[in-house]
Amino acid sequence: MSAEVQEHSTGAPLKQVDSAIDDAPASPSESKTRHRRSSSTVSGVFNINDLEKEGVELKIALETQRLNWKVNSSPSTIEEKDALQKLLCHPPIKKIDLKFPLGLEVTARNNKGVTIKDACDAIYKQFKKKADDELESPYLAGFEWDREECYTKFIVHQKKTGDAPSSGGSKKKKGKGGDEA
Repeated sequence: MSAEVQEHSTGAPLKQVDSAIDDAPASPSESKTRHRRSSSTVSGVFNINDLEKEGVELKIALETQRLNWKVNSSPSTIEEKDALQKLLCHPPIKKIDLKFPLGLEVTARNNKGVTIKDACDAIYKQFKKKADDELESPYLAGFEWDREECYTKFIVHQKKTGDAPSSGGSKKKKGKGGDEA
């Protein structure tokens, strides 16, 4: 290798490249372009921590309050299939922690923006083995975002009974959605 270095310093072309040197990026910005998952990032989808630094206001989709979904049943049983494809909040985020009142937390992730289905899937994963009689409040009532308590988490609200399928849905549990200044 010392011969290669001498040739290179004299101006002669380098014939063999040491792999340890070849893979090193020339600058930190170049290393980002070589990251193998760079294609999975979608423009317009944010990291919640970046939004917190900028003080951006989040708005949770109202459809979450009308799902009438039992948390220990598969999200595929939800009647409103269109609502499942909607983004959980605006602006879209890659990851959100969902916090239950008793302390349990689950995380919903999607690099293209967390959808209502992603949140339901994360919740279902925790409750799928629970029997109906083990759950005090088995129905999802919606999510709440409390900027002061914890910017990076949504609080999960549950209720004891589901609404009748033909009712317009209940909005009673969501008090702090986006009215705060």
